Amino acid sequence: MRFLYNVLMNETHRFLPISHAEMIERGWEQPDFIFVSGDAYVDHPSFGPAIITRTLESFGYRVVMLAQPDWHHDMPFMQFGRPRLAFLVSSGNIDSMVNHYYVSKRPRSSDLYSDNGEMGHRPDRATIVYSRIIKRLYPDVPVIIGGIEASLRRLSHYDYWQDAVRHSILVDSQADLLLYGMGETSVAETAEALNSGLDIRDVTYIRGSAYLTHDISSIADETIKLPSFETVCADKRAYASSFAIQHANSDPFIAKTLIEPDGDVFIVQNPPAYPLSTQQMDDTYALPYMRAAHPCYHDIPAFKEVRFSITANRGCFGSCSFCALTNHQGRIISHRSKQSIVAEAQLLKADPEFKGYINDIGGPTANFYQPSCHRQLEHGTCPDRRCLFPKPCPNLEVSHADYLDILRSVAALDGIKKVFIRSGIRYDYLMYDKDDSFFRQLVQHHISGQLKVAPEHICPEVLDLMGKPSRDVYLRFTSRFAQLNKEYGLEQFLVPYLISSHPGSTIESAVELACYLKSIHHIPEQVQDFYPTPSSASTCMYYTGLDPFTMKEVYVEKDPHRKKLQRALLQYGYPANRQLVIQALRMAHRQDLIGYGPQCLVRPAAGLETTRH
Repeated sequence: MRFLYNVLMNETHRFLPISHAEMIERGWEQPDFIFVSGDAYVDHPSFGPAIITRTLESFGYRVVMLAQPDWHHDMPFMQFGRPRLAFLVSSGNIDSMVNHYYVSKRPRSSDLYSDNGEMGHRPDRATIVYSRIIKRLYPDVPVIIGGIEASLRRLSHYDYWQDAVRHSILVDSQADLLLYGMGETSVAETAEALNSGLDIRDVTYIRGSAYLTHDISSIADETIKLPSFETVCADKRAYASSFAIQHANSDPFIAKTLIEPDGDVFIVQNPPAYPLSTQQMDDTYALPYMRAAHPCYHDIPAFKEVRFSITANRGCFGSCSFCALTNHQGRIISHRSKQSIVAEAQLLKADPEFKGYINDIGGPTANFYQPSCHRQLEHGTCPDRRCLFPKPCPNLEVSHADYLDILRSVAALDGIKKVFIRSGIRYDYLMYDKDDSFFRQLVQHHISGQLKVAPEHICPEVLDLMGKPSRDVYLRFTSRFAQLNKEYGLEQFLVPYLISSHPGSTIESAVELACYLKSIHHIPEQVQDFYPTPSSASTCMYYTGLDPFTMKEVYVEKDPHRKKLQRALLQYGYPANRQLVIQALRMAHRQDLIGYGPQCLVRPAAGLETTRH
């Protein structure tokens, strides 16, 4: 099979050229594509730029990598000369603004996708900056943008860092075409079109693409016209309505072409690309990656996290409101075959630094190895229903059998000491499985002392807005987890992932969550303040104060100090938070939680009346 040949037989593969000298060394006078990335060059299938460049290479194209060019000067962008077909531009594996700033908008101190974790190797809004430079230097060469930064900004969007609605990134970047989603099929089709001599202005039919035009009269597909950029800037209700339409048209089987007017141009978004088949997934992950950072670097922190991990699936039907994955990978699950995953595990064993431990076999959600129901593969996902929320859909098919078989097969290989699951599981989906074989296997063999789970919150009104299951489901899961650990004589712990200040969360909500944490004797080391990143439903709520699916008003905490109080409540036991917790409890009229009693969150400050019940 193709993946066995590529992975096990090809001994001549090497990194793509990263300099003009390396390109000439290969005997190339001109590359077909120049891929410009905001990340350091890591040739591993956990990195989007590696997948796209290797995909193009597999079709016979000459691709060079321009990683983290110095945007203060023109020469780095000119070193390879003019590409024959196009420049491909991406911010890298992560949004450049998220990469640079905490939710407080304070600059981060490290960049996990740069050498030695150093900051300063990419600009803010990297996709826009790179694209504008290229269009100035090579105005007649097509510029195609993609990756997470472009994908989630393909239409008008609220920008948290600017606190304003921004144009489509197509408008701001001056790019000729945007490819959204995972991109393998759309970039291959686009390359074929350009290679055949088609002008980039005529490449308007690719699924998973968006483009600008002054004339929409020739669009033959069924279309939906969204409110204009000017309208969504002026009217938050219109913004929420537009988001709901976009969300309902994120499935490749049922989506319509969307058209958004912006001044004298139109942004046209074609329907998403279809999810990859199992064979296509196998082929993608069997490409001849070097599975390493380029030797010009010393240490890329993000690579260490995934070096000995295996991607098994894509997509997520969890549909959490705060996650933009629905608008990027979609809700339909694609998965690799067991044969492909076992072959990659064999590859990991050949790495001289491999110690026998596979850190993860998973994806966005590890235990989503199959579609939520088989009708999706023909009819798509339901536009007006979520698979797991507020209750599991009657058509939901729950099974961990195939995933469990993969875990057992990999764990049984010679040289494999342990296979962990670290990419996260959906505990509600796990609890809906009437066969507890996977749960037992998980507890016995796949946890390294702590299992990270994501209840996110505990209050019904917040959970409803998050699209998360009820508190009761989580409590049943924790109870069963404890029971199984006791049965097997193990001492393993759950580490709940929590979000503070999510839309709908008040000081009172945070107090309720803090009381729950107190009851289980847990003080989280990390709490994530809600981060309004582009294209999530929760970000729409944050900006508009409206739930886009019901158009009901939503409480949103935006005051920095009150957000700080919510966060402090969840870490009530930290001495540095004592005064903040007291202030929050008084604000919530919950002085009964200040004192020395077993239910109290914090001891009183000097002179403050105490409670001893």
